[in-house]
Amino acid sequence: MWSTARVRQAFLDFFAARDHLIVPSAPLVNKNDPTLFFVNAGMNPFKDVFMGFKEAPAPRVADTQKCLRVSGKHNDLEEVGHDTYHHTFFEMLGNWSFGDYFKAEAIAWAWELLTQVYQLPPHRLYVTVFGGDEEWGLPPDEETYQLWKRFVPAERIRFFGRKDNFWEMGDTGPCGPCTEIHIDLRPEGETDSAAPLLNTGNPLVIELWNLVFIQYNRRSDGSLELLPLKSVDTGMGLERLAMVLQGKTSTYDIDLFQALREGVHRLTGVAYGKGGLQDVAIRVVCDHIRAITFAIADGQLPSNTGAGYILRRLLRRAVRYAYQYLGQQKPFLYQLVPTVAQLYQETFPEVAQQTETLQRIIQGEEESFLHTLGRGLARLEAFLEQHKGPVIPGKVAFELYDTYGFPLDLTQLLARERGLTVDIQGFEAELAAQKARSRQATQRTEGDWIEMEEGDHSHFVGYDLYETRSRIIRMREVKDSRGTFYHVVLDQTPFYPEGGGQLSDTGLLRRGRQTLPVIHVYREQDTIIHVVSELPRDPEGEWLASIDVPRREELSRHHTATHLLHAALRTILGPHVRQSGSLVAPDRLRFDFTHPQRLSPEELADIEALINSKISAALPRKEYRDIPYEEAIKKGALAFFGEKYGERVRMIEFGGKFSRELCGGTHAANTLELRYFKILHESASAAGVRRIEAVTGQAYFHWVNSQLEQLQAVRTLLKNPPHLLRSLEKLLQEEAQLKKHLSRWQALYAHQLVEKWEAAGLFSDDKPVIVEQTQLPEGASLREFLEALRKLRPKATFVVAVPQNGEVSLGIAAPEGAHALFQRLSQLLGAKGGGNAHVATGRVAASPGLLATLREAVSTQTPQT
Repeated sequence: MWSTARVRQAFLDFFAARDHLIVPSAPLVNKNDPTLFFVNAGMNPFKDVFMGFKEAPAPRVADTQKCLRVSGKHNDLEEVGHDTYHHTFFEMLGNWSFGDYFKAEAIAWAWELLTQVYQLPPHRLYVTVFGGDEEWGLPPDEETYQLWKRFVPAERIRFFGRKDNFWEMGDTGPCGPCTEIHIDLRPEGETDSAAPLLNTGNPLVIELWNLVFIQYNRRSDGSLELLPLKSVDTGMGLERLAMVLQGKTSTYDIDLFQALREGVHRLTGVAYGKGGLQDVAIRVVCDHIRAITFAIADGQLPSNTGAGYILRRLLRRAVRYAYQYLGQQKPFLYQLVPTVAQLYQETFPEVAQQTETLQRIIQGEEESFLHTLGRGLARLEAFLEQHKGPVIPGKVAFELYDTYGFPLDLTQLLARERGLTVDIQGFEAELAAQKARSRQATQRTEGDWIEMEEGDHSHFVGYDLYETRSRIIRMREVKDSRGTFYHVVLDQTPFYPEGGGQLSDTGLLRRGRQTLPVIHVYREQDTIIHVVSELPRDPEGEWLASIDVPRREELSRHHTATHLLHAALRTILGPHVRQSGSLVAPDRLRFDFTHPQRLSPEELADIEALINSKISAALPRKEYRDIPYEEAIKKGALAFFGEKYGERVRMIEFGGKFSRELCGGTHAANTLELRYFKILHESASAAGVRRIEAVTGQAYFHWVNSQLEQLQAVRTLLKNPPHLLRSLEKLLQEEAQLKKHLSRWQALYAHQLVEKWEAAGLFSDDKPVIVEQTQLPEGASLREFLEALRKLRPKATFVVAVPQNGEVSLGIAAPEGAHALFQRLSQLLGAKGGGNAHVATGRVAASPGLLATLREAVSTQTPQT
C-alpha cells in the first residue's frame, strides 16, 4: 500500500540518492515577497535564486513544499469541492537544478521515478511539450520532444501552446517552457488513445508532473530575456500522485482525506459518498480545514485585510457550506484540528505543537461568522417582509454576500422557498463594480530593474553603523494608486527593512546637491529595497546613506520592550504564551499573544512591575550574531512558527535565561535606555489571542505629559478644587440624581401624552399605530421616552418625530418589528439610525409636511403584529 507518507518519502529518497540537498518546506505565509500573500508554488522560495540575486543552497535541491492557492493567477478556490481533485492547500513535491543539470537529466529521472520506483504502467503515461509561439518569437521545444521519444512513443506526445506548456509565475519574473506528464486513469477496457483528452478537463486523464525549464525572465514590457542560469523547477502534487498509487479516482479518497471525512461524519452525522451537495460540502470542509490550520500555524491570523482577509474568506466558505448542507449551526471545524495534527505530525510538527491555540482561534472565527450569518438572515427576513415584487434585487443579494457572507446560491435557495427569484445580472454587476474598485485601489506597475553595477548587494550593516558610503546596484520605477516611486538597491545599507513586526528605518540618500528622503525600506526575499519619491539624477558613484537616528533609537527601545513583555507574560501567565504578532513603532508597541482569557488588573500590574524591575536592573544586551540554529535552541531561545530560520541565526538575550529570542531586529544596548514601561490597553485580538498596547522610552514621557495635560484640563473645568476626586464624586452623584428626575419627568410626560392621544380616540384599535410630533427638553433621552410609551401601551406602535437643531429625531416603539419598520422608512425618507425589535431611533432631515409624509408612509409600511 502506497500510503501518502510513503509516497512523499520515496520521492525525497530518490533525489537524495542523486545528490540533491533535501530542504525543509518554507512557511506557507509569504512574508518576504509583497507580490504574494501565500506560497502558491514550490518555486516561490527560490525566486531570487532564479533571478540571480541570491545563491542557491546547493546546485541540486528537492523538497515537499506547503502551498496555498486561493487568489491571484493560480486561483482554484471556486473549483474546490465541486470537482474531485482541486485543493486550496496541497503539498508540492519538487526537484530543482540551479545551473546544474537541465532537460535530459530531469526527463530521464522523472521517467525512472514514475515507472521503476512508483511502478506506474508506462503505457498509461502521456507527455505534452511546448509547441512554440510566433508572437513571442519562440520555436517549438524540439529538444524536449526528442528527449521524450527515448521513453514514450510519438503518438503519446502532444504539442501545446503557451496556455498549457509555458510556465510563468506572474506578469513578470522567471519563466520558461514546460513539459507535463499526464496519466490515463480510465478503465482498462477503454483502449482508445487518451491523447485527444489531454488538457480537456477530463477527470480521468490528468496532469501528474510538470517539469519547467526556467531559462527566461519576463520583463515589464512583455519581452523575454535569457536568465544567467538555466534551471529546472519541477512540481508534482503529492495528493494527486497518492491518488494514482492508491488506485483512486479522487484525491478526496486517499488515506489523508479518509481520516478527515471520518471526522466530519463523527461530528455531523453526515456520511460521505451519497453524492450531491452534501459530498461537495464535505470535500470543502476537508480541504479548507487543512488550509486554515496550516496558514494560522505559520503565523497568519484571520483579519479584514490582505492575507488575513483571504484566510477569513476561506474559513467562512467552509462554515457556510457546513451550515447550508451539513446542518451545522454551531462551531465544529475546530474539532478537526487534532486530526490534521496527527496526519502531519512527522512531516510538519508545527500543527501538533500548537493544537489548542489553533482550535481556539478557529472556534472563535466560527462563532463570529455564525452570528453574522444569523444577522444576515434577519436582514433578509426584514426585507422580504415588506418586499412586494417577485424578484429580490441584485443590490440586496450583493449586500447579503458582501456584508453577511451569504453566497448567491444560499440567497437563491431562501428566495425559492418563498416563490421568489434573484436578479442575477444585478448581483453580478455589483460584484464586478466592487472588483473594479478593488483593482483600482491595488493597481501597481513595476518597471524592469536597471542594473547600475555588478556585485553583491543588500549587505545590512545597520546593527553597527547608522551611516555608510554606499553604491546603487540597481533601481526601478513603481507606480501605484499613491503616485510614482523609485526602488533603489544598495551594495550595503544601514537601513533596517521592515520585518519581524518592526517598522523600517527612514532617512536620507545624499550625493552632491541631490538629497533623496528614504520613506520606506522593505525586503523582497534577500533584496533590501529603499523607496524614494525622486529619481536619482546621477546614480553612479558613492552615496551617503544615513538613517534617522532618534527614530531608530525609539524603534529599538520598543522592540526590546516586546522581548521583555514576552518573557514577563510567560513568567506570570505560563509557558503556553507565545507571540502571535507584533507592531514595533517609534511611538508605541502592540503585542499579540496566545492566552485563553482576559488578563485581570492584578496580572497586568504584575507584568508591568516585572518589566520595570528588569529595566531598573540595567540588563545589558547580549547578542549572538551568528550561531548555529540548534545551539540557540539548546540555549533556550524562543523561535516562532511561520518564520524561516537558516542554519545560522542571531539570538538576543536580556538577563540570561529571562529573555532569549531569535530575532533580526534592532535593540537597545541596555534595558536602562527604556526608562519605564507602561501598558495602555489589553484587549482581544482574535479567539484565543490577546493584545497588549504599551509605550516605553520617550513615548512613555509623551504619554505622561498627555495625561497630566488632561488632568489639568479637568481641574480647570472644575474650578481647581483642592480635592479633585471628592469633587468628581459629588458631580457624578448630582448627575445621577438629575437623571432620575429626568427619567421620572419623561415617564410623566409620556403618561400625559398617552392620555391626550387616548382622549383623541387614537387607541380605539386593538393594535393601534400612533404617528405624532412632540417636543423633548434638551438632555432628554428619546430611547427612554419610547420605552416609557411601550410600558404604558405594550400593544401599540409609536412613531414619534422630535424636531431638534434643524433636524428631526425619529423614534419607533413597537411590540415587534421596530427595526424593520425603521429600515423601510429610511429607504423612503433617508433616515439614518437603527435599533432592535422593540425600539429604533435615528435622524431625518427636517422638511415641510414631514408628519403627513410619515403618516402616509407608516400606513403602508407598518409591520403586521
